[in-house]
Amino acid sequence: MDNPFKSLIEKFKKKGESAQITPSGQKKKENFLTKFIKERLGKSSAAKGEDVVGLDIATNEIRLAQITSNKSNQWVLEKFYIHKFDAIPEGSTVLENQDKVAEELKIALQKSKITTTNAAIAIPVTSAIIRVVTSPLMTDEELNNAVKTDSLWENLVQLTDNLEDYSIFHQVINRNTKENTMDILFVASKLADINSYTDIINKSGLNAVIIDVKCFAIKSAVDQINQISGTIEDSNLTAVLEFGLDENYVMILYENNPIITDIFIRGQDRKTLIESNNQEEMDALVRRYTTQVKQAIQDFETKYEKRIRNLRVTSNLPNVETYLGSFRKSLVNTGFNLFNPFDGIRIPAQNEEELNLSNRSFLSTVVGLAFRKLDVFGYYKFVTAVKNINLLPNRDTMIQKKRTKAFSDFAFKGAIAAVGIIYIVLFGFSFWQISSLNKQIADYNDVINKHKTTEINLKKIKNEHAALKTSMDLSKSLKSNKVVNFRVLAQIASSVPKRVRFTNLDYNGSNLVVIKGMAFSDQDILKLINNLNQKKLISQASLASMTLPNSNNAETTLKGFTITCVLENA
Repeated sequence: MDNPFKSLIEKFKKKGESAQITPSGQKKKENFLTKFIKERLGKSSAAKGEDVVGLDIATNEIRLAQITSNKSNQWVLEKFYIHKFDAIPEGSTVLENQDKVAEELKIALQKSKITTTNAAIAIPVTSAIIRVVTSPLMTDEELNNAVKTDSLWENLVQLTDNLEDYSIFHQVINRNTKENTMDILFVASKLADINSYTDIINKSGLNAVIIDVKCFAIKSAVDQINQISGTIEDSNLTAVLEFGLDENYVMILYENNPIITDIFIRGQDRKTLIESNNQEEMDALVRRYTTQVKQAIQDFETKYEKRIRNLRVTSNLPNVETYLGSFRKSLVNTGFNLFNPFDGIRIPAQNEEELNLSNRSFLSTVVGLAFRKLDVFGYYKFVTAVKNINLLPNRDTMIQKKRTKAFSDFAFKGAIAAVGIIYIVLFGFSFWQISSLNKQIADYNDVINKHKTTEINLKKIKNEHAALKTSMDLSKSLKSNKVVNFRVLAQIASSVPKRVRFTNLDYNGSNLVVIKGMAFSDQDILKLINNLNQKKLISQASLASMTLPNSNNAETTLKGFTITCVLENA
């Protein structure tokens, strides 16, 4: 069989032929019935995405979180639980103790009362291969063919091991038609490790539906919390730093391109993190650590000519707060902050006790996973790649089963609806009186509408009467009211805000009207001046003078003012 990727390479070399390659593949034509069913399913929340339980497994505890949205479109921490257990033997891993962890997960599920069986878990960054590769521009069909034959990854990724040993996720993150190229996010992990995680989940009674990577789950939590809490923050200029005993790295996500830099910690430094209370040792550790962080940030800023403005930090260290001061001294002007993954999420009273923690940042992974949705009908097809990663080997088969079940449920509900319609038709003659009743209701509604219209007209008349009365009252204070046009008075009267009253109105007989009065605030006076300047018969209104409240006066809260109005064509 010919290698389809070789032909694409030839196309890539001949940029003059790039017009033959389109940014996206063509959609298959669907018959009317299929399209109708998908549209109906697409409007249901289940089709948009099924809820999942976020699952984060450590060596001595299991964290569970389920997040839903209420009728007010608020995110709610529906379920949350931290299950502590006897730590697995030192030097051993979670995957090496599958049975023990699965049993502990069963206990955690019973106590947490999780309402969904769909589970999302994240593998460590060290267990994943994350790369962004550039390939010739391809259609969706050409890309799928290249992936199916493994030719794409063989040419672009060049893994040392066999591709069959890996579970692979990919998504196009950028298409450049001018350069005839496209960027593809490639994420892979050992198939044996992925299967071990799914075995743990399945043994507990859950269904493994999403296998994410920890760094992307944390970034997803950061972006989601920023959106919920209304924090204005450029995600392209926000870095995520994980600091702790297990993993240490800094990740910058720029235009969907993850840039991950490992931070090296010596064995002695790990011992310091666990045991030391010596401030000098801790400061020295931070200096060595931040030197690497600053270098990673500097490399990014130099390459992309962008400045990192925010650094969101997560840590599983119980004493992380003792290091924060040293970090802030070394990482100035970086927006260094310990991340709170629950900021803006409504937390029910029953979960408050579990979250009574000074450091919530270590829960960022489980929160980021809880925000994920199981995409059944492609509603999230075009979601940013790093928020859509799934290394589950059989994800396509699992999605197809869920989709089939949704179609079956839809068909069942359709049959029930059809029976209901038939029932209504057969017994419709017994409800002939409905038409007459609807006529009476319509007549009643017509009377109500007429009454509302009358009330509106009456209100307008009352408002006009009040305006005329105000004008008449003002006219009494004029020294020469025979000269001033009544239309000027009407416009002045209509300009008076609620918290302003006039004490005197004087016309000079030519083109000037002087208004004296009292107001509650400067804003009220400014509003009056602004209203006057908008009138056609007044060319200019300005503040001539203003007096402050007199403490000896009863009206201590009022400010006096004098406003001059130059009339238009007086």
